[in-house]
Amino acid sequence: MSQSDVIHAAIVSSFGDLDHDAWDRLNHACGDNPFTSAAFLSALEESTSVGPGTGWQPAYLTIHDADGQLAAAMPSYLKGHSQGEYVFDHSWAHAFENAGGQYYPKVQITSPFTPATGPRLLCASDKWYMPLIAGVQNFTSQNGFSSAHATFLNDAERRIFDEAGWLMRSDTQFHWSNQNYRDFDDFLATFVSRKRKAVRKERARAQADVDIIRLSGADITEAHWDAFWIFYQDTGMRKYGRPYLTREAFSLMGQTMADKIVLVLAYQDGEPVAGALNFLGPDALYGRYWGCSRHIDCLHFELCYYQAIDIAIEHGLSRVEAGAQGGHKLARGYAPVTTWSAHYLPDRGFHSAVADFLEQERQAVAQDQEFLGAMAPFRKGKSD
Repeated sequence: MSQSDVIHAAIVSSFGDLDHDAWDRLNHACGDNPFTSAAFLSALEESTSVGPGTGWQPAYLTIHDADGQLAAAMPSYLKGHSQGEYVFDHSWAHAFENAGGQYYPKVQITSPFTPATGPRLLCASDKWYMPLIAGVQNFTSQNGFSSAHATFLNDAERRIFDEAGWLMRSDTQFHWSNQNYRDFDDFLATFVSRKRKAVRKERARAQADVDIIRLSGADITEAHWDAFWIFYQDTGMRKYGRPYLTREAFSLMGQTMADKIVLVLAYQDGEPVAGALNFLGPDALYGRYWGCSRHIDCLHFELCYYQAIDIAIEHGLSRVEAGAQGGHKLARGYAPVTTWSAHYLPDRGFHSAVADFLEQERQAVAQDQEFLGAMAPFRKGKSD
């Protein structure tokens, strides 16, 4: 590629200054992930879930080609902390600052608050991958930022960042894989008898005193979002100190991408008491948020894991990504998988120290996954 191919590379500080249709054309070419769509990213910004005062300052890297068309883009942010990322680097920040450096702001390449695999290099063709990575490296180094981090990479982009010399970090999530199951019972038949009975008991117990509904598209009303907001706030305050998303974010997503949403609500005596929010991708269901107003035994498992499996089978999706952490998912048929992030550290001493740490961490993650895999509930010779 010659220099004449690139006429403009820029950092854009507001999604409102971007051409949403052009962005979505790139996102569609890269798999049409719901969390890198213009609808999702702009909803976060318009709702003030990201932006001033949040520690997430938009800094979208864009490249236009010689014809003035958007050829490449990156969902990137300047971060003033390490919250809402689900790939933890607090110890790196402490070490860097103890050595006299300033770790924040750093560059974060991701979909905010979303521990789900997806594209981070939105490119019209392969030739733009390396210029986009070079662009973020230059942006990081020229501004004296400590680092840049690309989290929850898909396999193709993991290899690209690795080739570019970024440090690779592994972690574990629990995903459900669809082996062309006809229905939930067909999936459950792969379990050993004892585990199969346990799951059936959990589902029966959870469903005994509630009515469960699934909503998508225009069927989701503001009243439903009001109910879910209560659930989300409760979980957010207990986990993070405060919820990451504002109430308006849910309304905006409901207005612009409701066809990509499946909201599962449980009612008791006509009152909503719990809910789980899922997003639909072309080949995956992404479980994102859960909450409840009262404890009902096993309802968390039912709404977040079993209903998600039902939905994925009905939609013919290949997998369910149920979010970060959660070894309890293993007994429900979710298997350990490796997730990847990439890290650019311009300071050579810092780079070397982190590289040594990551080598040891990758070995520990692999050993942990081997142990977890041996605890799967499936019959011998069966896997999910």
